[in-house]
Amino acid sequence: MNPHFHALILAGGRGTRFWPRSRRRSAKQVLNVVGERSLIQATVERLKPLVPPGRMWVLTNHHLRDIILKQLPEIPRAQILAEPAQRNTAPAIGLAAHVVHAVDPAALMGVFPSDHVVGNPVAFRKVLRVALKGASGGRLMVVGIPPRWPETGYGYIEFPPGTKAGDPQPAAVQRFREKPALAKARRYVAAGNFYWNSGMFFWRADVLLEELRAHLPKSATLLAGLPRFGTRAFGAALTRVFPLCENISIDYAVLEKSKRVSGVAAADFGWNDVGSWNAVYELRTRDECGNAAAGETVCLDAHNNFVDARGKMVALVGVRDLIVVDTPDALLVAARTEAQRVGEVLKALEKRNRADLL
Repeated sequence: MNPHFHALILAGGRGTRFWPRSRRRSAKQVLNVVGERSLIQATVERLKPLVPPGRMWVLTNHHLRDIILKQLPEIPRAQILAEPAQRNTAPAIGLAAHVVHAVDPAALMGVFPSDHVVGNPVAFRKVLRVALKGASGGRLMVVGIPPRWPETGYGYIEFPPGTKAGDPQPAAVQRFREKPALAKARRYVAAGNFYWNSGMFFWRADVLLEELRAHLPKSATLLAGLPRFGTRAFGAALTRVFPLCENISIDYAVLEKSKRVSGVAAADFGWNDVGSWNAVYELRTRDECGNAAAGETVCLDAHNNFVDARGKMVALVGVRDLIVVDTPDALLVAARTEAQRVGEVLKALEKRNRADLL
């Protein structure tokens, strides 16, 4: 356990593809969609063997801060921060680096999404140790996941030809590839040296701040001008300054431009970004007809369906490949193949001024 290792957990997303359970005040990361604990609680638990809660930091929004405080009482309240506005991951991570570096000038940061699932925490922590070693030497480290299918919804990391999953040494990152069309994704998988971008990053806080000054100078200057963290003036200044930062991801802002990027070609540790209700279906135990349910169901000639209707009996008759999610004020029925489109429902509700359902 490195005494200067700090874990940043990003928890500001809305989880729109998990409507109707995911709402502004109860987004995906605070839901127990695949187990008894919420996704953010599971994230904290698998990090504890490497970093104590006293060196964990959470960046979220004002809608979710109260529920996260309740779910994570072990993390100091002051270290669960609400962003004044959504400005994507570059300003968010830059803010955290500024704060952590002020607290610990030798800080080594790990950045973790709050809403992913890891099936093998022991293998996961082995990968983290490799990444941390590279980061301590001044590198910006990314983690690549060996692709299990030609996914078009993920970005890819291109490593040198011949890179093997599970190599104990960091590998050079040749370039980042955007979400590809299916034909290109198939070529990536066949090539063997293209890995899914996990969204987990590792670096020294001072190195990340240097890179922000070089590649995102406006936001870097705004964040550097904030008062010291923990003072009364900090919160007021953050509210004023943060919305002025560029709205851009850390990938576009820094990683695709920096000469200091290396990566870990990880062995499979059961990673899943739980990107839709269909991903939850894939993670759940299913009956002999392929049905998965959170709650009591009766299935008659029904196959490969997912049901989340807690506290209510659901009967499925002669249907297949459906997603059914029930809440007190909304019901979702969708084809499993269309699970990625659930977020479009919120756009339709916004046009109808149905803020009560958002």
